[in-house]
Amino acid sequence: MTDKKDHASDAPRLYTRPDLEKIAAGEHYLNRIKSFVLRTGRLTPGQANAIEKLGPQFLLPYTGQAIDWDASFQSSSSNRPRILEIGFGMGETTAKIAQTRTADDFLAIEVHEPGVGALLKVIGEENITNLRLMRHDAVEVVQNMIPESFLDGVHVYFPDPWHKKRHNKRRLIQPEFVALLASRIKLGGYWHLATDWQDYAEQMMAVLSAEPSLENTGNLPGGYAEKPAYRPTTKFENRGLRLGHGVWDLVFQKK
Repeated sequence: MTDKKDHASDAPRLYTRPDLEKIAAGEHYLNRIKSFVLRTGRLTPGQANAIEKLGPQFLLPYTGQAIDWDASFQSSSSNRPRILEIGFGMGETTAKIAQTRTADDFLAIEVHEPGVGALLKVIGEENITNLRLMRHDAVEVVQNMIPESFLDGVHVYFPDPWHKKRHNKRRLIQPEFVALLASRIKLGGYWHLATDWQDYAEQMMAVLSAEPSLENTGNLPGGYAEKPAYRPTTKFENRGLRLGHGVWDLVFQKK
């Protein structure tokens, strides 16, 4: 006879407003369920070479201390907008945005090594100078290395939807993380998200709309936004659009 599984531990944790304020202030929340599974992927020779040759300049270490942004970007001006991207995959979109918005500096976070290597390779080939990478858990980076009211913008594009209901608690966009990241955005700064999973789009909309420091700027039905011109469509996204799949953009502003 087998024991019945106790599912109570699987229920999502509910956070009070004081909990969220502590999180936003930088206090760790315990027993956090991570939004990613660290898969081992084989590096191509080109990716491995890019990490070896370009990593020292463009791949920043996780230190757990407040980032020295100007030193990291070797910038002579501290007035350049600071944009954080979380989860860049293979980096196609990230590279194109950085090339389009040359007046901005971008820090892009990804845990999977082949993606880091692929984007470093593009950085070298295209001579992209306003982009730095970090390979670490984005929640820990935001919590420990990004000061409050520091970022001018945040990009989160097509995060893992964890579409099975029992896995929804693994999704990145949860109230506690939204409170944390919102505290790192300057007044007037923005948070741009995109997903091709409708259920996740609805959750994003609900969670960000409930965060009192954020204001929705979307004017489409349901509160969604037109795709900003700076976000290119990927080959995968274009294929989905041709098949009739939806894509939802959300743009919120810090108030």
